[in-house]
Amino acid sequence: MYIQVELTDTFGGESNYSWVKRYRLEHKPGESSRALMRRVKQTLGWSGIRCTVANYGDLIDIRPTDAALVAFVTWEE
Repeated sequence: MYIQVELTDTFGGESNYSWVKRYRLEHKPGESSRALMRRVKQTLGWSGIRCTVANYGDLIDIRPTDAALVAFVTWEE
């Protein structure tokens, strides 16, 4: 199982997609959601940056509090 991460900018609080970076990470069995968020933030270079996380079940939305950026995390087989 893999994790798809999309990083893009925001305009007015909504995702803008004027540019996008995509990452594909391998999901480790038994990995907690907190450990997953740490690994995603490390991949994006956001370690140590406070973020707001919203979990919608099939999508996780990560937004740093001091930047106009958003990352979307989804799962793929």
